[in-house]
Amino acid sequence: MARNNHNKNNSADREKLCFVPLGGLGEIGKNMYVLEYHDGQNDEFIIIDSGLKFPDSELPGVDYIVPEISYLEANRNKILAIILTHGHEDHTGGLPYVLPRLRVPLYGTQLTLGLVRNKLQDDLPTFRPDYREIRAGDVIKIGSFTIRFIAVAHSIPDCVALSIETPLGRILHTGDFKLDSTPVDGRVTDYGAFAEEGDKGVMLLCSDSTNAERIGFTPSERIISGTLETLFRTYRNKRIIISSFASNVHRIQQVADIAARFNRKIAFMGRSMLRNAELARETGYLKIDSKMIIQIDEIWKYSDNQLVIVTTGSQGEPFSGLVTMSRGENKLVELGEHDAVFLLASVIPGNEKLVNNTINRLFAQGCEVVYEKERQIHVSGHASSEELKIMLNLTRPRYFVPIHGEYKHMVRHSQLAIETGIPQRNIFLMNNGDILTFTRNTPPKKQGHVPSGAVIVDGNAAGSIKSEVLKERREIGEDGVIVIAVAVDEKGKLMAPAAVETQGVFIPEDRNDIFNEIYAVSEQTVTELSGKRANPEALRRALKSRVMDVLRKRDTSFAVVLPVVSVKNDNDNDNIFEKDFF
Repeated sequence: MARNNHNKNNSADREKLCFVPLGGLGEIGKNMYVLEYHDGQNDEFIIIDSGLKFPDSELPGVDYIVPEISYLEANRNKILAIILTHGHEDHTGGLPYVLPRLRVPLYGTQLTLGLVRNKLQDDLPTFRPDYREIRAGDVIKIGSFTIRFIAVAHSIPDCVALSIETPLGRILHTGDFKLDSTPVDGRVTDYGAFAEEGDKGVMLLCSDSTNAERIGFTPSERIISGTLETLFRTYRNKRIIISSFASNVHRIQQVADIAARFNRKIAFMGRSMLRNAELARETGYLKIDSKMIIQIDEIWKYSDNQLVIVTTGSQGEPFSGLVTMSRGENKLVELGEHDAVFLLASVIPGNEKLVNNTINRLFAQGCEVVYEKERQIHVSGHASSEELKIMLNLTRPRYFVPIHGEYKHMVRHSQLAIETGIPQRNIFLMNNGDILTFTRNTPPKKQGHVPSGAVIVDGNAAGSIKSEVLKERREIGEDGVIVIAVAVDEKGKLMAPAAVETQGVFIPEDRNDIFNEIYAVSEQTVTELSGKRANPEALRRALKSRVMDVLRKRDTSFAVVLPVVSVKNDNDNDNIFEKDFF
């Protein structure tokens, strides 16, 4: 804990509470919110969630995107904890990137921490986080923050909202929620707890805005059971393959219940699906008779009408179980007219093309495919407009910040807040990085900004979303690349014929003529620039310019031209070339 050198008598004047979103505002995903308490002597931070979001087609090759945390790294010694509301990736997926950099305790419910543990064992096998398990109903104190965990219903079990009492007032963070009166696991949103917090007085409500545009109430997750029963009856003689999110334990439970009713065995496919199902069974969140479960390599022992295969791939992920099946590349499951495939998930924005391609391949394999929204194959886990108004009325906050949603969702949510009686001046539409500051004697103000960009994660590497690498990837992906390789001595004289290689470049029928011209202009360029000492940088620029002139003249391609210059070093006994790659 950091201490500032201020006189204690001035503490009250300098006391302030700040709410700082680093992700999750104006977007779906990478949720991360910071609460800071400053009393003139101590600076204390807690972080709520640490999520990711998935890239779109503008970010080729990127695995996922997480919030920039340079602000947190600069204040590492002030951070007391990270608190998780639930186990979805958009709230926990950034932890492999964030935790090793901050090394603070991690609070969450049993299932949430179990899912995180599985993920970190894959991504950071030697890292040992400081896990702190909590339950809905618990009240704990972390520094100056007293936190009550409130049960909420969502599309994954064991979710909590946070009521955070601070020296300057109470902040209520809903997390992802809906007011489902008949949840699959029987764990309803705790209306009473929210009402109690409202009676105590809520200074600031931060509430889920995802479905603010939807009129009315979000249907109960339980309606999926009726849909599944109808589908199982309709396709009673086919093998049934179900694709869903691996974390959607409620959905898996409903599949298992209907499968048992129709006397079918279940085989799980996909590493995340297998591990999450096993974890949920061990912790009691998923109840399946072990006699129903078979290994995927045992499915050949059963007839089609005795089987259900539950797999990943509802978002068209390239290496998921469903996608490899659709491509005919899965060694254990060969699709055909005897299969019915149900996609029990809505499409995440940006994944539409991947999902459509998967569906088309499934149809081409001869499968029946059920994916249309009209078939009621998916129910949202987020509150719609009337539920959001109920939350506002239960908690009766003095100030309100809509969170978790695109900007249009946040605007609609703020309009709902006005309908419930919150004055416009008490509603703050924020962007990632904005600072909302509360003090004792003045109204809160949105003032200042901290770094809040996005970091792309590609394998084990991380970098800026504005990186030149991404621009290069897009250009190479769109137009291909031509590599020109030349070897010169220390005076820049050509030592061997130039070499030309292409990848992904469209070249017309006079390919040989074009290549001969590229060879000629490359060697001529080397000759013109040879002299007392080789200059690889100047040679690279000249090669790139001359070769691009050839391509433009021929109206051939806008390919990326990549020169590689190797310079022989006479002082090197091993005669190794020094390569200048660009």
